[in-house]
Amino acid sequence: MRIFDPHIHMTSRTTDDYEAMYAAGVRAVVEPAFWLGQPRTSPASFLDYFDSLLGWEPFRAAQYGIAHHCTLALNPKEANDPRCTPVLDELPRYLVKDNVVAVGEIGYDSMTPAEDTALATQLQLAADHGLPALVHTPHRDKLAGLRRTLDVVRESALPMDRVLVDHLNETTVKEAKDSGCWLGFSVYPDTKMDEERMVAILRDHGPEKVLVNSAADWGRSDPLKTRKVGDLMLAEGFTEDDVDRVLWRNPVAFYGLSGRLDLGVPATDATHEGNSILRGGA
Repeated sequence: MRIFDPHIHMTSRTTDDYEAMYAAGVRAVVEPAFWLGQPRTSPASFLDYFDSLLGWEPFRAAQYGIAHHCTLALNPKEANDPRCTPVLDELPRYLVKDNVVAVGEIGYDSMTPAEDTALATQLQLAADHGLPALVHTPHRDKLAGLRRTLDVVRESALPMDRVLVDHLNETTVKEAKDSGCWLGFSVYPDTKMDEERMVAILRDHGPEKVLVNSAADWGRSDPLKTRKVGDLMLAEGFTEDDVDRVLWRNPVAFYGLSGRLDLGVPATDATHEGNSILRGGA
């Protein structure tokens, strides 16, 4: 089973996770820019973070045979903090980088006017740079959030079929599918989706344009949830081709819209900026 996790925050994970992911079949990941669990205080902290997603994290992934790409953006939660919003002016010079395969995560957290502005601005940046967009739907008031999201996308210069609407569930999947967007589902141990609910949605709505991710981060999460969904799909009668479509070909097709997706694992030096992933030694 080959797996492409299209939304995972490897900055929050250990090298043991990379090793376990490779053993489970993960060969490619996309890491979206997001908040770090505590407030940033200036755009400069975003820029250091973006640099790590473009340099250090691909280096770590390559040590374990995994191709790493990223999406960059001002995330919805921090779009409400005026200390952070100047990063929007810095994004264009990052969105031209080869390893950036979408603008994201963008979208809504609390559905504020500041989030409206950040979402519309970054959809335009995606259109200007020929990139697709990864859109985060809010964890509260999900259906209202989805509808507001889709309204903003429809008013933008970015076509619906270049947008991945993530964190969907049973209440939002039909309207998202009817919109023509790509469909993203985050599978978590306690919240969002689980494997059984995910397989039921696939049975009801089919595998077309569906991407399944672990969204693993610094909270209680599981970077092997993609594999567990694939195993349950097979146990529930889906074919190997269905699994390959959901866990590999669909994310390849979506992020391939960027024209930048390279699934080869680059050769790396022993260190990155003078640092290795090794500690200790004989």
